[in-house]
Amino acid sequence: MTIRAALFDFSGTLFRLEHPELESNGDLMRALTSPVGLAEGVDPELADAWHRRDLDPDVHRWVHVKVLNDALVPGAEAFYDQLLDPESWQPYPDTKAALEHLADIPLAVVSNIGWDIRPIFERHGLTHLVDEFVLSYEEGVIKPDPKIFTAACERLGVDPRNALMVGDSAEADGGAEAIGCSFRLVNPVPTSDRPNALLDVARTIPV
Repeated sequence: MTIRAALFDFSGTLFRLEHPELESNGDLMRALTSPVGLAEGVDPELADAWHRRDLDPDVHRWVHVKVLNDALVPGAEAFYDQLLDPESWQPYPDTKAALEHLADIPLAVVSNIGWDIRPIFERHGLTHLVDEFVLSYEEGVIKPDPKIFTAACERLGVDPRNALMVGDSAEADGGAEAIGCSFRLVNPVPTSDRPNALLDVARTIPV
C-alpha cells in the first residue's frame, strides 16, 4: 500500500524526557514513561489510577506525585511540574528533519498523555509540521485501543491502510496494525544515542 499519512508517538519517539534526577534513576524513569501497563516499582495499589492516568489530568498529577514521593524524590509536586515543563523535553536530533521530509503528507501525533504537549512543539518551532494532535486525555481512549488510531486517520482524511504509525512501543503503538496501518518501531534511548532513526524511517516513505 502507498503511505499517504504518518502518525507519530510523542514520548520516546519524537521527544524524550531528559532530567538529571531521572537519568540517574532508571527504575523511576521507566515508571514515569511506561506507555502501557503497570511499570515495575509502582505500588500495585495504585494500579487503577495508573491505568487511568493518561485519561485525566488530575489523576495524572496525583498518581505521578505519589510515585515520586514513594521514590523519595524531594519536593515531589514541584518536581512533577518540572516534568511537564517544555524545557525538560528534548527532541531527537532528527525529529525536525524527519517531519520536514514528510511535509507533503498529513501528519498526526498520537500520544498516551495526561497533559497538553503542544507547548513543547511550539518551543521547538515544530507545531506547523503537525496537522493533528490526537491525545488520549482529550480523546478518552488510550493506545493500543484502535479507536485512537482511527480518530487520527479520520482527521487526516486517510484510509488506515495508507498510514504509517511510528513509535517506541510495539504493544501500545503497534496497536495501529489492528486497523490496517503499517508500523515501525524506534528505540526510546537517550537522544544522544539515536541520531537518525526517525529520518531513516521517513526516507522509506515516497513523498
